[in-house]
Amino acid sequence: MNKANNQDERIAKMTFASVFPHYVTKVERKGRAKGELYEVIEWLTGYDENKLQELIDNKVTFEKFFQHARLNANTHLITGVICGYRVEEIENPLTQQVRYLDKLVDELAKGRKMEKILRKA
Repeated sequence: MNKANNQDERIAKMTFASVFPHYVTKVERKGRAKGELYEVIEWLTGYDENKLQELIDNKVTFEKFFQHARLNANTHLITGVICGYRVEEIENPLTQQVRYLDKLVDELAKGRKMEKILRKA
């Protein structure tokens, strides 16, 4: 099994609940609100704050998290580098979806305007 497959498998088994607090810390440390984080996640996945809390409480893996998500039709507009990879070139669909989320959280923490993060005209 090669390195990429190991990474894909590790990401699939990771729980959303284990990563979410890091997202919150990252955006709040940079002066952004937790509500903005919820808005970004809802834009990407269709999950509102109540559903996210349910998923966190149930400790769902990223695999299950994205399995039931309704991805935004404009996710293809998310481009750039995250964790050393161009998100638009990631071949594994689940890994790409997780990296989309990472990229949006990064943009929020870096102070990008919400309409740009949410890929609005």
